[in-house]
Amino acid sequence: MTYLVTGVAGFIGMATAKALLARGERVVGIDNLNDYYEVALKRERLAELTPFGTAFEFIEADIADTTAVNALFAAHGIRRVIHLAAQAGVRYSLENPHAYVQSNVVGHLNILEAVRHSDTVEHSVYASSSSVYGANEEQPFSEADRVDQPVSLYAATKRADELMSRSYAHLYNLSLVGLRFFTVYGPSGRPDMAPWLFTSAILKGEPIKVFNHGEMRRDFTYIDDIVAGVIAAADMNPLPGEGAERHRVYNIGNNKPERLMDFIAAIEGAAGRKAEKIMLPMQPGDVHETYANIDRISADLGFAPTTSLAEGIPQFVDWFKRRHRLT
Repeated sequence: MTYLVTGVAGFIGMATAKALLARGERVVGIDNLNDYYEVALKRERLAELTPFGTAFEFIEADIADTTAVNALFAAHGIRRVIHLAAQAGVRYSLENPHAYVQSNVVGHLNILEAVRHSDTVEHSVYASSSSVYGANEEQPFSEADRVDQPVSLYAATKRADELMSRSYAHLYNLSLVGLRFFTVYGPSGRPDMAPWLFTSAILKGEPIKVFNHGEMRRDFTYIDDIVAGVIAAADMNPLPGEGAERHRVYNIGNNKPERLMDFIAAIEGAAGRKAEKIMLPMQPGDVHETYANIDRISADLGFAPTTSLAEGIPQFVDWFKRRHRLT
């Protein structure tokens, strides 16, 4: 079966593509290799897919380019779509809002339109985010909660993706699943995320910035657990029913929020060094806590994360040391 993975040079995209290729699937991947963070890391990820030979085809293009997206769908017999490409990062959305609308709204629309007109696509999965819960205070976050109080443009674009997808399911009877990711981490993770930033600073003996004076909790979810959930969602039978009921949204998280200070302590332990901490107030666009209710995805897809922070953080730190030749 041929799978399309958008954002294939990204953290989750590469890991998902690699798992599909390892089990014998054909993968077409698209990524624009933008410079939001170092392009070298994206190329390193793509290099992990080259050993699979002709089973993997890479197309360097932007999903906001309608012509490129349409050409991709026309040239390949895509059966399943895993749409992970997006402009990520809450804080960067304060600096470059147009990038988020182009990638997360225009790009998402292009994928929906291509799926709508495809004769071969049976079922599609796309990336949403726990950020859509915004200012919600009731924990854990449930898919039934209201999500109309975004606290960042990034969150607003991800909620827009969900609403657009629901409307396309309603109008064109498409089978679509949205996944609300909760703080994904692991080897080959993004340089703008806390595991990388903290690990890099601690190993260099530099101070780390601790926002909200450490009074934050995150539902850190290890990459292998996430990939298992993404592929399970992509492998679903096309959703039954008619119209909007063929669109579903799932939380995909660890179901165990961790204190930020405990997270830092885990990195300190794996790095073998203590961190110098600069305590700061909450950043605009951040939320105090994320906590995923995963009852729905567990019941429907058997999703059951198994990697604890104590297991996952050392694997990330070890990878970081190898990549930067610190061992």
